[in-house]
Amino acid sequence: MSLEMAVLNLAVLDWFFEPLQFAFMQRSLAVAIMVGVICAVVGSYLMVQRLALLGDAISHSVLPGLAIAFLLGINIFVGAFIAGVISTVMIGWIHTRSPIKEDAAMGIVFSAFFALGITLITTIQRDNKIDLNHFLFGNILGVTAGDVRDTAIIAVLVLLAVALLYKELLFYSFDPLGAQAGGLPTGLLNAGLMVLIALTVVASMKVVGVILVLSLLIAPGATAYLLVPRLHQVMILGAAIGVFSSVSGMYLSYYINLPSGPAIVLVVSTLFAVAFLFGPRYGVLVGPGRDRPWRRLQRLWRPRSS
Repeated sequence: MSLEMAVLNLAVLDWFFEPLQFAFMQRSLAVAIMVGVICAVVGSYLMVQRLALLGDAISHSVLPGLAIAFLLGINIFVGAFIAGVISTVMIGWIHTRSPIKEDAAMGIVFSAFFALGITLITTIQRDNKIDLNHFLFGNILGVTAGDVRDTAIIAVLVLLAVALLYKELLFYSFDPLGAQAGGLPTGLLNAGLMVLIALTVVASMKVVGVILVLSLLIAPGATAYLLVPRLHQVMILGAAIGVFSSVSGMYLSYYINLPSGPAIVLVVSTLFAVAFLFGPRYGVLVGPGRDRPWRRLQRLWRPRSS
């Protein structure tokens, strides 16, 4: 029995370490881990403020910046970040200068930016005979050492900003009016949060592309929110879920030949479904105070007293 266990342990270790022999997998896993952490941390604020649509808007709005940066031969991270910031400024400008609601402004801006990005990408591909679809769907297996460096810089900036402004962002997220009455610079806090979202979206592009990035932003934090009560706990558990999902998706991609980005999204979506159904706090099937299906069946078939 001990020999069989030893063989099994060696097989598991071989299964785990085999992908790490390749430099492209090492780079991909490094980027996936960093993105899994910062998406969960920043996404927690989106969850609290009910701004999931804003994350979607920014993720779609970076597309023209990507295309223009590629055309000019500059760092695509820079182009994407500039486009993301411009889109948030335009959303705020439309919302404050007109009776248009913020969600409608988001829909208008991100649709226009996304359409512009698709047009630019189509034109560039036609004229240069190259494939830029990885902007849409991600290409984490193709990350370079420069991409790892850029992602690391973004991750450090995002985590440092959240650590320094945690209390202020916490107060502002749960009670914007109270934060304003307390003298906090709510305008600057909101602008800073938008910048953090834009940076996170830019860092996530290589992993899942601009179309699926919202899942990485929202799903880890949403899953953690179903399991723990406090924001810092949501961030920590969400980061662990994000890292696990990213690494698991990469291994599924390696061994089963699945597309990496969708594999990561499927893993994190599955974890959310499990927490939603079986979570001890809010689980639909087993949570406290829930009218569980088998209890309804018991009542249905319980013999009636004469």
